[in-house]
Amino acid sequence: MKCFYKSLISLISATTLICCVNALDTAASFDIAIGGASISDPVGFNLEYAGFLDDIYVEDFNKKAEEEIEDIPGTIIDGVYAGSIDISGMTYKQALNAVNGYVDSVSSRNLAIESINENIVQFPLSDLGIKWGNKDIIIDAMGLGKGGNLIEQYKTICDLKKSPKVYDVQLDFDREKITELINEEANRSNIRPTNAVIERVDGHFVIKSQGVAGVEINVAKSVSDIMSVLSNIGEGDLYVALTTDVYESDIDEEALSQMTDILGTYTTSFKTSSQDRSGNVNTGCRHVNGTVLYPGEQFSMYNSVSPFTEENGYFMAGSYLNGMVVESLGGGICQVSSTLYNAVIRSELQVDERSPHSMVVTYVDLSSDAAIAGTYKDFKFTNNTEYPIYIEGYTTDEKKITFNIYGKDTRDPRRTVEFESVETSKTEPEGEKIIADPSKPVGFISTQSAHIGYTGELWKIVKVDGVETERIKINKSTYHPSPRTATVGTGAMDANVVATMDAAIATGSIDYVKQTIASLTAAAQAAAAMGQ
Repeated sequence: MKCFYKSLISLISATTLICCVNALDTAASFDIAIGGASISDPVGFNLEYAGFLDDIYVEDFNKKAEEEIEDIPGTIIDGVYAGSIDISGMTYKQALNAVNGYVDSVSSRNLAIESINENIVQFPLSDLGIKWGNKDIIIDAMGLGKGGNLIEQYKTICDLKKSPKVYDVQLDFDREKITELINEEANRSNIRPTNAVIERVDGHFVIKSQGVAGVEINVAKSVSDIMSVLSNIGEGDLYVALTTDVYESDIDEEALSQMTDILGTYTTSFKTSSQDRSGNVNTGCRHVNGTVLYPGEQFSMYNSVSPFTEENGYFMAGSYLNGMVVESLGGGICQVSSTLYNAVIRSELQVDERSPHSMVVTYVDLSSDAAIAGTYKDFKFTNNTEYPIYIEGYTTDEKKITFNIYGKDTRDPRRTVEFESVETSKTEPEGEKIIADPSKPVGFISTQSAHIGYTGELWKIVKVDGVETERIKINKSTYHPSPRTATVGTGAMDANVVATMDAAIATGSIDYVKQTIASLTAAAQAAAAMGQ
């Protein structure tokens, strides 16, 4: 019958075809709903309905492919599938619900990712922003066999009986959401490389621990691999091994073993320091000792020795503040910083930040100091060599502090460097300064010696075979003068005593104030004796 039908297509008109088909094949029958009315046609064709489908399906529905359509009249002809789902005979809503049910079932499946160290992490596909991306296939399916002329419509029906129409169900996933999840996994699991650790024991370097390579998730490649797997979802749960990159440690044992040369060394004395100040020098030196700087790394003195707390080993000792010597936790730490600074410049490392004290210090020459104060004055330098450097620091019972900087010396052995401090000006302090302190009793007096002001320069002198070839100014520093200063107690119940002290302070003479205190003390003692 069908072969006979095909032979007739080129010979007869559409009207004749309807009659012939009616006689040959009365098995096909379709109920068509138009505007609520049902029309039964023995062969399933109706010219008015065909024209209706042309207008509705081909033009209007395709224009609304991305819109939410509430309903479409009619059913899908036989032989039509959405993926593995047979949607033949279904209404528009039934087909939508069938495919949405499939998408929901897929959403409940898991994606297993193999992370670093073979750690398996499971993500439900619902967490990956899954959605059905081509709902317009149902609109297209509703129009199959209903558009075009009668011959085209019937041919579609016959073709589907031989070879069903299968639409791909496109599942889309949120790439940004997946990237976010893999970034979170990378933050949890990435392993940073660790360098080999070395320490100096009894005059020899000892490798304390070996270097370990780092492993990091390649987020971009891993996300692409996941998207590829999700594009062919198949059956069951899914699996992806994340792509990882291995990063070797910057410095291994071989590199550390090359630190055999002393690049620079310097020693200062703190033999006149109090016990507490000496303790601070010892503590600061201990914090710096053992530091390893790799090529390009920067050292911060403040970060290395802070915080200045008792728990970190510091004591109250004298330090400079606004032209005065005051007690503070960590007083004396600048001697540690200045000693290291002199070792650094002799190593010819890159100095990034250095500040002079507000007043001159005695443990190094002019312009050879490096003060630290809070975070606004720090000593920083960078290892600008091609090899790691090791900072060795120690103190002795003779109250001396030494820093040695070890590395691989690639400088010309015929070349030497020296440093020369030059005084460029000197300013004597003027007068005396007396500070009244009513929180202290009359009789209290604390004096501070005068400090001469200076400006100075530090010069680097380069010699080759003992002959000077360069003279380079390293820095210029200014140290402010400070007069002899006394802090005097003026707290007393007797108004006459307070007035006497105020008058003595007004003279501006520390010696006169001392005499006044001695007189008042003697008078008070005499009065006390008479009272007995």
